[in-house]
Amino acid sequence: MIDTNSQRPLEAYPHRTSAEIRYADMDRQGHVNNAVFATYSEIGRVAFMYDPERPLAPKGTSFVIARLLIDFRSELFWPGTVNIGTGVLKVGRSSFTLAQGMFNDGRLAATAEATIVMVDKQTRRPTPLPADTVGVLHSLRLDDLPQD
Repeated sequence: MIDTNSQRPLEAYPHRTSAEIRYADMDRQGHVNNAVFATYSEIGRVAFMYDPERPLAPKGTSFVIARLLIDFRSELFWPGTVNIGTGVLKVGRSSFTLAQGMFNDGRLAATAEATIVMVDKQTRRPTPLPADTVGVLHSLRLDDLPQD
C-alpha cells in the first residue's frame, strides 16, 4: 500500500496550524527528539478538533485518542517552526481517523495517523458521532491522490 500521506504538500490539508520548535525539544543528537513529534501531532489534532469556528464535540462528549502512528521523514532543528496540516481520512460510527503532515520550511519532517473516538463524558464509553459532526468531518476529508 502506498502511503499517500507522504505525498501531500501542506496546502493539501484542510486545516493548518503551527508550533515553534523549542530548544528543550532537542536531544543529544542535536535534533528534535522523536517523542516531541507526538506533541506536534497533538497540537494539530487539538486545533482541528476544538476549533471554535466549527465545534465537533457536542455538550457531554469529548474525544480520546485510540491510536497514533508516526512516520519520521527528516530531522527538525532549533530554532524554527513546524507547520502541521490535518485532514480526515475516514469517518466511522463513533470514531474518525486523521492524517497529518508536519513540515519545516516546506520540507516534510513527519506524517501521522490518529484514530479518535468520541466518548460520553460520564460513562467514558464510545458514543455515536452526531450527524452534524459527521457532516463537518466529511467536509474536511483529504482528497485521494492519484496513484502512479
